[in-house]
Amino acid sequence: MPKATLSRQLETVAHPITGAPADYDPLLTLVGNTRFVLLGEASHGTHEFYRARAQITQRLIQEQGFTAVAVEADWPDAYRVNRYVRGVSDETESVEALANFRRFPTWMWRNADVLDFVDWLRAYNDARASGATPVGFYGLDLYSLNASITAVLGYLDKVDPEAAQRARYRYGCLEHFGEDTQAYGYAASIGLHKSCEDEVVSQLLDLQRRAAEYAGRDGRVAPDEFFFAEQNARLVKNAEEYYRSMFRGRISSWNLRDCHMAETLAALAAYLQGQGQPAKIVVWAHNSHLGDARATEMGQAGELNVGQLVRERYGQDAVLIGFSTYSGTVTAATEWDGPAERKRVRPALPDSYEALFHELDLGRFLIILRDGGTALASLRRPRLERAIGVIYRPETERLSHYFSARLPEQFDAILHCDETRAVEPLERTAVWERGEVPETFPTGL
Repeated sequence: MPKATLSRQLETVAHPITGAPADYDPLLTLVGNTRFVLLGEASHGTHEFYRARAQITQRLIQEQGFTAVAVEADWPDAYRVNRYVRGVSDETESVEALANFRRFPTWMWRNADVLDFVDWLRAYNDARASGATPVGFYGLDLYSLNASITAVLGYLDKVDPEAAQRARYRYGCLEHFGEDTQAYGYAASIGLHKSCEDEVVSQLLDLQRRAAEYAGRDGRVAPDEFFFAEQNARLVKNAEEYYRSMFRGRISSWNLRDCHMAETLAALAAYLQGQGQPAKIVVWAHNSHLGDARATEMGQAGELNVGQLVRERYGQDAVLIGFSTYSGTVTAATEWDGPAERKRVRPALPDSYEALFHELDLGRFLIILRDGGTALASLRRPRLERAIGVIYRPETERLSHYFSARLPEQFDAILHCDETRAVEPLERTAVWERGEVPETFPTGL
C-alpha cells in the first residue's frame, strides 16, 4: 500500500493528544469494566511516558475504581511507597518514601514524574471518603533477594521468633555471597556451591503453612503484613532460581522473571479480592514486558512475558497499552551500572512503526488497535519496533534496540509522542546536566 494512502487511513483513527481533559476518553471507553490495565513505555527514561501513565492512572482511579498500581520495581522497595501513600508510615515527604530505590537504575523510580505521582496518590488517599479503599502501590520485580530476606526475618521476629531462627538457618545458605547474587548464581550453576533451592522453597512453604496460625493471633500484626512477608518469601524463592538461570541463557532467565511478575500480579489481585477490595490494578512496565510476546520475534524465539500471561489468564479482562516515540532525548546509561546520561534518541529507522507514525505529522496521538477494522489492516504486517531499556547505544541502534512485531496483536492501543524528552532524575549529576555531545562535534561548532 502506498505510504500516503496508509497515512490517510491512520489519520482517520488517530485521536490527537492536545492536553485537554477528554484526550484519554477513547482509552477509558476501551477499558470499560476490565480489571487490569497494562501501561507500557518504549524506554525507561522518557518524561512523556511517565507523565501520560500518571494521567491515565489518575483517571482510572478517580472514575473507574482502580485500587492498586503495580510497577516494574522490587516488592520491598515499592512497599515502602505503599505504606506512605496509604498514610501508615512515619514518613512525611514522598522523597523519603522513594529512598529504597538505590539499585541501578535509580532514575527509573527516583525521578520527578514518579515523585509527582506519589504526591498525588497520597493526597488522593488522604482526601477519600471515610471507609473508602485506599489505593496501594506495589512492586512486581525480583531483584531484591537480600532485602526480601531481611523483610521475611523482620516479620517472623515479631510473630514467631522460633520460626525466625529456622528461617535464618535456611537463608544462611546464601549468606556467603552477600549482595553479589550473580556470583551465587554462577557458583551454583557450575557446581562450585550447593544450590539453595531446597532451603528457599522450604521457607516459603513453612510460612504459608502457618498463615492461619499467624492470622489468629492477638492482632499485633496487620493482615497485610503477612501478605507482604509471604510475597518476599516467594520473591526469594524465585530470585534464587532466576540468578541460577542467568548462566543457562537469556530466554530462560527472562521467562522466569516475567513469570514471577505475572505470579505476583495474580497474588496481589487475589489478596485484594480476599480483603473485600475491588481487585482493579494498573500495571506500569516496559513495552517489552507488557505487549503480548506472541506478536514479536522474541516470542517466536521462545520468550514469554507479562502481557502474554495476563491475556492467557484474564482474556478480555485486560487491556494492553503501548507507547512509542520518534526522536528526542532519553535518560539512560551507556553500560550496566553506569551513570545516568541525557542521551539523544536518533530518528526512528525506516520501515518502523515509529517512522510510520512520524509521517502522520500529528505530534501526539492515540490509536485504539483492538477491533480496528480495515483502517488498521495494513498495520498487521510485521514492522520494526524500537525498545530502549536502561541502556541506550545509538551506535548499534538496529541491533541493540529494534525487533520485529505485529502491533495490533501486541497491544490493544498505542500512544505515540513524536518528540520526547529525558525524564529528570532526582539526583541530577553533572554528567546528566551536560547531556550528550552532538554527533557533529567538533566540526559542527
